[in-house]
Amino acid sequence: MDLYEKIRSLPKHPGVYLYKNAEGEVIYVGKAINLHSRVRSYLLAASQADAKTGSLMREAVDLEYILVGNEQEALALENNLIKQRQPRFNILLRDDKTYPFVKLTMADRFPKVFVTRRVRKDGAAYYGPYFPGSLAYRVVELIHRSFQIPSCKVDLSRYHPRACLQYYIHRCLGPCVEGLTTPEAYASAVHDAQMLLEGRHTELEATLTARMMAAAEAEQFEAAARFRDQLSTVHQLREKQRVATVELDDDSDVFGYHYEDGRLAVNLFHMRAGKIVDRREFFWEDLPELLEAEAPEGEASQPEISRAPYLRRTTGERVGDGEPQSASLETPAENEAPFHAGRIFSALLKQLYIDQSYVPRAIFIPADFDDRESLAALLTERTGHRIEITLPRRGEKRSLVDLASQNARQSYTQRFRVLEPSRKAIQQALADALMLPELPRRIECFDISHIQGTETVASLVVWEDGKMNKQAYRKFKIKTVTGVDDFASMNEVLTRRYRRLQDEKKPMPSLVLVDGGLGQLHAAADALESLGLTTQPLASIAKKEEIIYLYGNEDEPVVLDRRSPVLHLIQLIRDESHRFAIGYHRQRRAMRDRDSELLTIPGVGAQTRQRLLTHFGSLREVQQATAESLAAVVSRKTAEMIWGHYHKTPPVS
Repeated sequence: MDLYEKIRSLPKHPGVYLYKNAEGEVIYVGKAINLHSRVRSYLLAASQADAKTGSLMREAVDLEYILVGNEQEALALENNLIKQRQPRFNILLRDDKTYPFVKLTMADRFPKVFVTRRVRKDGAAYYGPYFPGSLAYRVVELIHRSFQIPSCKVDLSRYHPRACLQYYIHRCLGPCVEGLTTPEAYASAVHDAQMLLEGRHTELEATLTARMMAAAEAEQFEAAARFRDQLSTVHQLREKQRVATVELDDDSDVFGYHYEDGRLAVNLFHMRAGKIVDRREFFWEDLPELLEAEAPEGEASQPEISRAPYLRRTTGERVGDGEPQSASLETPAENEAPFHAGRIFSALLKQLYIDQSYVPRAIFIPADFDDRESLAALLTERTGHRIEITLPRRGEKRSLVDLASQNARQSYTQRFRVLEPSRKAIQQALADALMLPELPRRIECFDISHIQGTETVASLVVWEDGKMNKQAYRKFKIKTVTGVDDFASMNEVLTRRYRRLQDEKKPMPSLVLVDGGLGQLHAAADALESLGLTTQPLASIAKKEEIIYLYGNEDEPVVLDRRSPVLHLIQLIRDESHRFAIGYHRQRRAMRDRDSELLTIPGVGAQTRQRLLTHFGSLREVQQATAESLAAVVSRKTAEMIWGHYHKTPPVS
């Protein structure tokens, strides 16, 4: 059955559909209340030469679908499949940032405290998320210092011969050694930490004050001083702590955006207790391609209505704060795909909030989308409290959305327009900041990607003459390193890359940039030195601190202003290498998982699988082979088992 026959035979039920290309890769995932009507709209749009669906339908050769009970189930399944498959025609959230929680392991005999970014049902108490993320680490450090509850990996289900250094520097009560503390004293410290984390500051202050006074009256002055210090800590945290709790009715997230020239910047403001406590930025550069496949359910190309500030018009005018915008659809330039803001926020909110343990009660968006109410209902069901996703039209809430949009406009300027001044100016600034001997014409950046040492790969991206040169990108499969060793992997990749340049007598880049800290920098330097390239400019950029280390001058790292065009350029190159590496890693992992399917067939072992793949060239060719063709490589019985596995019926003899 070909693609068009499959589409015409789809049932009229809710579900999720997956388009695949000739290589069997999922290139688009969508959901529908009525699969038959929704997917047939693609045929209609393609037959009318609609650019939004043309490229998708030209590439798609197969279709799969999964039936579900209702639209909410379709939303959840669509989100999971998009995250797993990363289809290139979907709007993908490239940012993998998550906010941390503080975890108190209440199920343990002696509970410990940790920072974690994943909430599990393991009997522990979780507090957060914390904004900004660094606050969680400061709170845990405060608990170590004030309440002496540890974060160590020591097994506290049994006693040990001696305590570690943390006990002697008064950051642990020493539950690992019998006699250093009592279960009652430890439980009291855990209770105090719980009150602190739950925001019960008044109750905690009263408890600590009473203990301090009692210790002073008993002339236990060291204990009284300790309680006094804890009181001081609680006072300080009461002023500074910004943590989301489900009891706050005014917790909300506010979105704004700015779109121009096919590129998009989105700002998300996290508001807790009525205050903006953190801001998050998202950027997309290839939106026309990503939006080509998307069309409102039941219609081919109707824009949704909303009011969206700071949209660019073809006349160059800008919509101000007070002027209502009739549609969230910009007038496109010739041959430019239209921009539908609602589709962006439909995809973004699903990927941000579905499966999250904490979702604020109110989410304010600048553009409406079809499944907004269904998504709000799904989030309400999963979180246990009412979630509202609203499009403010006026008043203070609308002002917050406008403020987020203004900041998105500034983010757009800093991210994209800083590179638009003269190429020579940005090259000169880069050369000055990184002390390069000449104006940089070409920068090559490397990144390593793996999951616990499996399917380790590397990426090379190239910035050349003021822009990313995607034709020069390269992928590397790590060949000589086993296990988790980013340093050795970096050494191998640079050795292979620049040995080849030497063999081909090609020029070296103006700068070699590696993603990581001093360890990655020195691994890259060892590789270059082994090739005799001792004068090659080399630098690394550390992820968290955004500090740039120059090889040969590591003691004085380059700390650029966060608004610096040079920093933005280096971040852009680094982020691109990270994205490219992750994409290749996922591709390798998918190939590994797909190839392992052969091993599930009775009679097929590792050697047989390898023989089949070597003979036919790919798993797809194995799937499409006849029983007779398979029998030329394996036994007749095994060939029939393989053929039956993929065709679900016995072969015709």
